[in-house]
Amino acid sequence: MTRVPRILIVDDDPSILEVLYARLTASDFLVEKAGDAEAAARILKEKPVDLLVSDMKMPKKSGMELFAEIRQHLPDLPVIFLTAYGTIPDAVDAIRHGAVDYISKPFDGRELIRKINAVLAARKIDDESEPLGDGSYYWGNSPGMRHLKDMVAKVAATPVNVLILGESGVGKERIAGLIHKKSLRADHPYVVVDCGSTPAGILESELFGHIKGAFTHAVKDKQGLIQAAHTGTLFLDEIGNISHDMQCRLLRFLEDGKIRQVGAVKAQAADCRVLAATNADLPAAIEAGTFRQDLYYRIKGITLTIPPLRERLADIPALSALFLDRYAGDQGLERPRISAAAMKVLTDHAWPGNIRELKNVIEAGAVLCRDNTIQPWDLQIETLRENAAMVSDLPDTASGEGDDAFSLEASERDTIVRALRKSRGVQKAAADLLNISKRAMHYKVKKYDIDPKAYKNGI
Repeated sequence: MTRVPRILIVDDDPSILEVLYARLTASDFLVEKAGDAEAAARILKEKPVDLLVSDMKMPKKSGMELFAEIRQHLPDLPVIFLTAYGTIPDAVDAIRHGAVDYISKPFDGRELIRKINAVLAARKIDDESEPLGDGSYYWGNSPGMRHLKDMVAKVAATPVNVLILGESGVGKERIAGLIHKKSLRADHPYVVVDCGSTPAGILESELFGHIKGAFTHAVKDKQGLIQAAHTGTLFLDEIGNISHDMQCRLLRFLEDGKIRQVGAVKAQAADCRVLAATNADLPAAIEAGTFRQDLYYRIKGITLTIPPLRERLADIPALSALFLDRYAGDQGLERPRISAAAMKVLTDHAWPGNIRELKNVIEAGAVLCRDNTIQPWDLQIETLRENAAMVSDLPDTASGEGDDAFSLEASERDTIVRALRKSRGVQKAAADLLNISKRAMHYKVKKYDIDPKAYKNGI
């Protein structure tokens, strides 16, 4: 049975404590309450706690002082701070020293729960990973993925054909591979056919094979991929793209279990389980007359749908860690870490390319980062929300109105200007002074509309 996470909330305002308690218990967490830092310290000594949510400004002992004590005895305990705009600089400093995040008062309860789930999901990656081929597959905790995991376990041991649906990049081939690995045919061939990228004229020969002299350049007999998958599993990726003629030939094979090579007279038996995948809307294609309805019902013995990444954002920290572990292991390098600001960018992105896009972004970030820490400007994401945290190593949650809401940006702009003055307008030298990358400096200069040439004389 899965253990329910225990969260400690600390605030000297009883009304805020009650709001936090109601919100967290409604999300099925175990919750401990403390009205000050000393009470929180006592609870931490008596009970195991998975995450701490603390106010920054409290009487007697501040949230920062409590945080300093926790780092000595519980260095791995994740901490999220609640802060008013006046204490944002303290929260900024706390994150630089290891806190995972902060959220501004008045806070959005749903945003707080999202942050908590993301942190806890990252800590549970070892328990939720399952071997798959040359790496690991992370199922995650979203309802859609839990249902998918149960369905895979049920269908894998059966001989039924499976149709796997999902957007490009969600991992359809991974799921197909896992079904084969858990099936009774696991010790037999597993053959993958990319129907989407293989021209129609070549696909027929690839699937069914041909005999010598069947067409120009057919200089010898060739075994087809269906025959190569005999006794094993055949995975037809992007089956929605095959031609009408190929649909007819494939339907005949699925009906009688026999294939005939191009140019051959006699058919031969081929026993293989068929898994198919597509990101196309096959019912719509049937209505449009571009996909055969009888073939559709042949391949969809059971249908599995993989949720897009935007529907499982809480899994992003764990997936990112998984990709970093693989990259570092393959390259023989120390595993980079992801800053809180970079993680906020990752969890705010819509991910149209799904898991494949996330993997590429994480690997690019590992290549581009400095000091073994991935920052927002290291992430190769084409479109970012305008207010994403691109200007510091902290999440930019100051979104209210008034001068206080822009205090961090104003302070950073002043720091950049001072560095440019000292370096006489040389951006690389200014970046070195600030211990950031040259790319980050270029971004900040553009962001704040600063002309480095104006400071070439140090004025």
